[in-house]
Amino acid sequence: MIWLYAILGIIQGILEWLPISSEGMVALASNWMVSGNPVDTALFLHLGTMLAVLFYFKKDWKEIILLRDRKLVKFLIIATVISLGIGFPIYKVIRNVAVGNTLLLITGLGLLITAYFHKKDLTLNLKDHKLAGIAGLLQGLAIIPGFSRSGSTIFGLSLGDKEPAEILRLSYLMSVPVVLASNLYLLLQDPVLAWKPGVVALLSSFVTGILSLSLLLKLVERINFFKFALAFSIICLVGATFGFLL
Repeated sequence: MIWLYAILGIIQGILEWLPISSEGMVALASNWMVSGNPVDTALFLHLGTMLAVLFYFKKDWKEIILLRDRKLVKFLIIATVISLGIGFPIYKVIRNVAVGNTLLLITGLGLLITAYFHKKDLTLNLKDHKLAGIAGLLQGLAIIPGFSRSGSTIFGLSLGDKEPAEILRLSYLMSVPVVLASNLYLLLQDPVLAWKPGVVALLSSFVTGILSLSLLLKLVERINFFKFALAFSIICLVGATFGFLL
């Protein structure tokens, strides 16, 4: 049983940064592998990759906690408030709904648009507060299994004039407050959740998450962002197609 949770953690640690809805994939896998609500299990495993983000971007979080980077703090506050305001009501509705793939297909199409924008060097030049609002909205919708959080927020953040590495950095940083709030809610509902075998999954998702995140960010520094977004869109569309065939 414990090794099944470790596998779920590895799935979360690898897929969290990719535009194929780690929540959807983990929820789907947990249906087959372990007991418990699959959506809650997927949300719980986000704690592991949240810790990976805290560890990898520890310098950024120090600046945020000490309020030295007020621009980033404002961005995260706006994105978090909107994400939670949209995501929590949706969670209450879809908690016991089966995982779908249509939204993953939409995410893939959005990333194709992202690739096209960067290929043509187009941008809407949206200000940070508007980008935070759009990215927060998309992140809130990503509570729905099958709607990729990373893919949708990368699309939203690409509507500004941010550099590729900054787009990914903001996308991953903005996940932390929402994941933390979501899991505090889950733990209040089930105080013993953290003492279940899920602890093993958290550890495996944390370790795998750090390794895969490091690899991905090094990759985006070496290749053109058009190719990066195009590759992400293809992964997303293939994942959606595979899901429809299952």
